[in-house]
Amino acid sequence: MYAILETGGKQYIVEPGDTIFVEKLPYQEGDEVTFDTVLMVVNDDGKATIGTPTVEGASVKATVVAQRKGKKVLGFKYLPRDRYRRKIGHRQNYTWLRVESIEA
Repeated sequence: MYAILETGGKQYIVEPGDTIFVEKLPYQEGDEVTFDTVLMVVNDDGKATIGTPTVEGASVKATVVAQRKGKKVLGFKYLPRDRYRRKIGHRQNYTWLRVESIEA
């Protein structure tokens, strides 16, 4: 059984036991999170339920494993005639989630 859920403006394909990285959520480590924006659920027998836009009564339960930062992304500004150079770094905050169950 797997599901497609939406959080942080992105869609994720998840199965029970999967670990995913999502945009930072306001929860602490060990908290349980329930996602109600489930776009599609596929059962073990292969029967798919597609939502319009979400599947009614479906939810995905996950546990927060950690709050971490992603890899550093570098940006660089450069103006050749003005001798202007700026190096900018950014690390996005992420939440690690372990999917516990999918309820359809």
